[in-house]
Amino acid sequence: MRIVFGLVLLAGLALAGFAVYMAQNYIGSYQAALEQERSKATASVPVQEIYVATRALDYGEIIADEDIALMPWPKQILPESFFDSATPLNADGADLRVALRPIEKNEAIMGSKVSEPGADAGLTSRLERGQRAFAIKVDVASGVSGFLRPTDRVDVYWTGRVRSNDPNMPNGEVTKLIETGVKLIAIDQTSETDTTQTTIARTVTVAASPQQVASLAQAQSTGRLSLSLMGRNDDTVAEVIEVDQRSLLGLGERVEDEKPHSIQVCTIRTRRGGEVVDMPIPCTN
Repeated sequence: MRIVFGLVLLAGLALAGFAVYMAQNYIGSYQAALEQERSKATASVPVQEIYVATRALDYGEIIADEDIALMPWPKQILPESFFDSATPLNADGADLRVALRPIEKNEAIMGSKVSEPGADAGLTSRLERGQRAFAIKVDVASGVSGFLRPTDRVDVYWTGRVRSNDPNMPNGEVTKLIETGVKLIAIDQTSETDTTQTTIARTVTVAASPQQVASLAQAQSTGRLSLSLMGRNDDTVAEVIEVDQRSLLGLGERVEDEKPHSIQVCTIRTRRGGEVVDMPIPCTN
């Protein structure tokens, strides 16, 4: 009985081994056929490695090296302008580019969708975190005679009329420094920095915090704003400056003259016979 059981067990093991052997041969032949078909497809469709986006890029985003990768792309459907190993998107030592349009993940990087090296995508790319763009109306006098350029820094002065009954407070026309070191990001509708032409601007756009925007808006609606151009390497901070007509003319603070207090005299009138006499007495009130 044991001999029969052993023969059955050996037969089962042999059949199992044969089945495994056949399965391995089948899988191996299938993989070989699959690789052969892949090689045929690759040979029939010529490809070229070009740069594609490895993540979705929004308008104005800087395109870093980790945001792109070389991927095979069919040569028959290559875009008109693309970047490859011969013409890299970010050359060594060159400034980075920014996206001029939204770019989806795995989309080919085309020349029409990116800026030139070091260029920007407009005002939004020039605003730092927490900053807002605000336009200031200027003319030939308040705009420094057209010598303002984007990326310049200016001090902003407010001139308006103040009315106060306090003799020690300014009264009349007052000029006050309200913001210092404000950065210009556009002149009229131009944000280019390489222009050399002198333009009499009608508006300048500055980058400011929301609190500064509120101050500039209030100042612009209640008086006149004037700009003072700062030096390129000037890192000083202007002190609090306020000038009115009296300080401009070198006049001191106005002090009211004190009027002398008159001494009140209280009297009582008495009659002595036919004579009336006024006699002084202490006042009670």
